[in-house]
Amino acid sequence: MTGAGSASDILARLRETRPLAGRKVLILVENLPLPFDRRVWHESLTLHAAGAEVSVICPTGKGYERPYEEIEGIHIHRHPLPLDARGAAGYLLEYSAALWHQMRLALRIRRERGFDTIQACNPPDLLFLVALPFKWFHGTRFIFDHHDINPELYEAKFGKRGFFWKLMVWLERRTFRAAQVVISTNQSYRQIALTRGGKAPEDVFVVRSGPNLEKLRLMPPDPKWRNGRAHMVGYVGVMGDQEGIDLLLEAAREIVLDRGRDVQFVLVGGGPAMAELKQMTADLGLSDHVTFTGRAPDEELFSVLSSADVCVNPDRVNPMNDKSTMNKILEYMAFSKPIVQFDVTEGRYSAQGASLYARPNDTSDMAGRILSLIDDPERCAEMGRIGRERIETELSWAFQVEALIAAYVRVMEKQAQGGTRAAPRPGSAVRPPPAR
Repeated sequence: MTGAGSASDILARLRETRPLAGRKVLILVENLPLPFDRRVWHESLTLHAAGAEVSVICPTGKGYERPYEEIEGIHIHRHPLPLDARGAAGYLLEYSAALWHQMRLALRIRRERGFDTIQACNPPDLLFLVALPFKWFHGTRFIFDHHDINPELYEAKFGKRGFFWKLMVWLERRTFRAAQVVISTNQSYRQIALTRGGKAPEDVFVVRSGPNLEKLRLMPPDPKWRNGRAHMVGYVGVMGDQEGIDLLLEAAREIVLDRGRDVQFVLVGGGPAMAELKQMTADLGLSDHVTFTGRAPDEELFSVLSSADVCVNPDRVNPMNDKSTMNKILEYMAFSKPIVQFDVTEGRYSAQGASLYARPNDTSDMAGRILSLIDDPERCAEMGRIGRERIETELSWAFQVEALIAAYVRVMEKQAQGGTRAAPRPGSAVRPPPAR
């Protein structure tokens, strides 16, 4: 690697300098278990290496059923949740259960180990309700780790605004107001923190969800994923209503049935829309051309990504997806895969020359661009090289560590100085070791 050095080198340096020595951190996550949630897992390991004691509260999930375990020094407390929510009643049930469990476990962790900082990772924008009592009565610091823009997410899911959209806006505003420091996943989210959130620039830090290249493993292509076909298109992500999988299936129909091309589509991930998407696949006559793996372990995920000729991101062009950085894009780039996606601001910023950009929500244009790459292996190789180089030199997790530590130094200094001290200059919290 160049620039930041490897992630393991930086963590080793953190263990030497221990800029967060003596700190006790509680991280709240509602939608994914750890260590499955890669972003929060990278954050947890980084904070631990910097000297902090880290506890995490998160839901259970397939393969992550234990209510408590310690992994690599991270204390993970898991709680059950209702099945994947659909509709307002389902979300109300899920979020109510989550808040109860999160508060219950937070009280337990405070008794057993204590914590001086809470980092809440949305969605939903309700977790500030868990943090506030500890902030008010115990002086606990509160950091908001902004993963999703929920008003835009609500509109993308339900196609309307109204009362619940206004509630999302209000909850977002309350979360920003409660937070002393905000961690944003990209520059678009940072602008939201500065404008809608009213945060001061020195209190908002961009920490991207970069992959840890040392944890990803390229594997020999496995022909089983191709199902005997000449070419393979890969997708990794949630099987939800707003992820645009229906658009991908329409593009697949044109590729396979209208244009008669010999292509297998392999879709990795689970989610609430899985049954409907499988039914749509059958209705389109594509059941033999589309493989749904469900939520897959890393070995299976790495095998799919290593085997694909082209990878896709079919997220619809809407305000939510335009401003959000999708982890799948960075993972595709880490595996040196050429990408096809619809043209969105943050997707283009991440991938740049590693991707082709179809016209907004135009499935025929997406189909054409997928085929143009399948038919041009040299271009695919060059795009894959561009993407991998971009990860190695700018977007991997190694380049996010400094900003994460700086956010924690800032919240500590704000409390110590009554919120008046300037943010630390970039590089003052931890300097990466020389590149190797």
